[in-house]
Amino acid sequence: MASKMQTISPASLKSLPERVEYATAFLDFGPTDIAFLHAAAPLVKPLIPTVVDLVYVKLLSFDITAKAFVPKQTGFHGELSADRKVTDVNAGDEQIKFRKTFLVKYLAKLVEMDYTKESWEYLDKVAVMHTGVAGFAHREGKPSLRVELIHISLLLSYVVDILLETVIKHPDLDNDTKAGVLRALNKVVWIQNDLFARHYVVDEDSKIVPARLASKCSHALVKEKLLPAAAIIAFLGLLGFLKVASRG
Repeated sequence: MASKMQTISPASLKSLPERVEYATAFLDFGPTDIAFLHAAAPLVKPLIPTVVDLVYVKLLSFDITAKAFVPKQTGFHGELSADRKVTDVNAGDEQIKFRKTFLVKYLAKLVEMDYTKESWEYLDKVAVMHTGVAGFAHREGKPSLRVELIHISLLLSYVVDILLETVIKHPDLDNDTKAGVLRALNKVVWIQNDLFARHYVVDEDSKIVPARLASKCSHALVKEKLLPAAAIIAFLGLLGFLKVASRG
């Protein structure tokens, strides 16, 4: 017997809790997945620094992703050259070491969190902070961090690829645990990817526009509407002036 069809309002997906509820229901992400992540945490966490090293080797192998690490990062108090170039950024860079600590903490959270309301809010803030808006309080008033969605999606995919190999080859995990952990991680990363997308992409179905884009669109709309109107008014004003002048 077919299960009852659920009704999802496109407009409801603007709400983080409702969006997460839909995503987790669609992917069947629940207590079993969370239990697998928690069970694997003691074995996976010690491997995270190695995973992060591999991630940064990849990020620094392309100038388009490495350029994000040229400016001084929020919270980094070390010295950087005033004429620093993208070719100066390398794995031994003190700022890169500083950035790695954040990715280590993030990946550890993926296998530690209880995936409550606060957990999803954290993952959403991780997304927001890459759009140029301060996602966390410590970034308020600091230089903006903007990373385009293509690089984020590719990075998440690369992280999953590394974790797949790491978990599959782990000698202390049985096959059922490996399958459970990988399925859970895959679901979490795809939900994270959607949380990034909600702040970058216009949803044509619901007409939801990310806040950052909304302000730009409004500005563009004002220009589009007002500039032609101003031109028409100026033209009519000129005609009026010419009429008056001709009578004189």
